[in-house]
Amino acid sequence: MNPAKNRRPMEILLVEDSPGDVRLTEEALKEDKVLNALHVVKDGVEAMAFLRREAPYERVPRPDLILLDLNLPKRDGREVLVEIKSDENLKTIPVVVLSVSQAEEDIVNIYRHCGNCYISKPVDLDQFTKVVRSIEDFWFTVVALPSTSQ
Repeated sequence: MNPAKNRRPMEILLVEDSPGDVRLTEEALKEDKVLNALHVVKDGVEAMAFLRREAPYERVPRPDLILLDLNLPKRDGREVLVEIKSDENLKTIPVVVLSVSQAEEDIVNIYRHCGNCYISKPVDLDQFTKVVRSIEDFWFTVVALPSTSQ
């Protein structure tokens, strides 16, 4: 999808319980070239309510991309990914998993359950910023995404 032709912001849902990682992601996305709207939820239950447009999220836009942490309260990211990818209305939304876990089991399971990308969160501030910007650049300037009405 070419953002120059696209007049609306690219909708990103960040599912992250760490206020520090939310702040870093917000800062990294503010400085990049793609117009985006970042929506943040703090746990897996909120994520599914947002995606299904349940109260209090009835009027939210459908995300173009989901950035999903694995270790979340209430319902973890692994469960959320399975739920997204088994829902006919949601499964076409790309899900990028960002996690501190580097466990092979986690990586294999994410791809087994149709996650689109697995990235270990860098602990270094500059690297974290570069990773977030590269995600945005790849998914919004290189790849063709389905329309948000799907």
